[in-house]
Amino acid sequence: MSAREPIFEWELQPGTGKAIELRAGQILRIEQVGGGQCVDFNAFNLHDYKEFMHCGRTRTVHGFNPTKGTFMWSQPPRERALLYIMEDTYGRNDVLFPRCSSYVYEAAYGFDAHTNCHDIQAEAQREYGLTPDDVHDSFNLFMCTEVTLDGRATITRQASKAGDHVDLLALADVLAIPNVCGADVMRTSNFGLKPIKLQVFEATEAELAAVPKTPILRSQRTPKDFRNPVIKADRALTRDPAYVPEFTNVPLETETLEIELTPEEAALFDSVRLPVHGDDDGAALRDVLFSWWESRFLAASSGAPAIGDR
Repeated sequence: MSAREPIFEWELQPGTGKAIELRAGQILRIEQVGGGQCVDFNAFNLHDYKEFMHCGRTRTVHGFNPTKGTFMWSQPPRERALLYIMEDTYGRNDVLFPRCSSYVYEAAYGFDAHTNCHDIQAEAQREYGLTPDDVHDSFNLFMCTEVTLDGRATITRQASKAGDHVDLLALADVLAIPNVCGADVMRTSNFGLKPIKLQVFEATEAELAAVPKTPILRSQRTPKDFRNPVIKADRALTRDPAYVPEFTNVPLETETLEIELTPEEAALFDSVRLPVHGDDDGAALRDVLFSWWESRFLAASSGAPAIGDR
């Protein structure tokens, strides 16, 4: 792909971001110029800004450090793959840490006016009418993070070099907004700020054909499926006097099933049952059944469906 002529090119300077209309079938390359620079990234459905890239769903499916061959998903109830990571020459990205903000720098360092990812992102998105409230959790490209055994999340220095890049293929029309992370007093970008190169290319038929298929399910809902499809224009919250609850499958019903086990099955069951269930045979058997299901059909025990080769 590097031999192709880009249809768009931009150099992001420290303290700035850029909103880019990325059409389905186009690839956004985000490239290190000097190396060692974190890039925060937001993305919205270009035709409905209420659908946006969701780090929570993405890390559930792909883990804390998504890289080449993984998707960027939108939030429930949309839950569509908006972008696909076609290439990642460094291989370290983060969907765990939130964007840095002016509050962080004032609270931790005493700087009440400091370059920060939230404000950079908000300013870049303002070109398309979005507000600071619309900035969502960032996909942090080239950012090295770890989770320790005691549950603490940490940021480590990175070693990306000039020329390292991430190629993001748009699977839908999106507004893609990368920004140069403003954390010059943190190890996020090795205590410095450097420019980033942006390029947009058209994907080839072979590249499009190489993207794994993702499910199209009834549960992926858009406003036409909502009980209330109207986006509120006023900011205050008031109760709807005509509201009647319509929760899914409520009231819930419980059905008891009698399961007969042979002596051999009972012995096997006793050998794998967990003590947390005590003498409750039903709870212990449900645990065995659904643990088997998770190991067979879910991705990395994350609670998300496996994608691709089932």
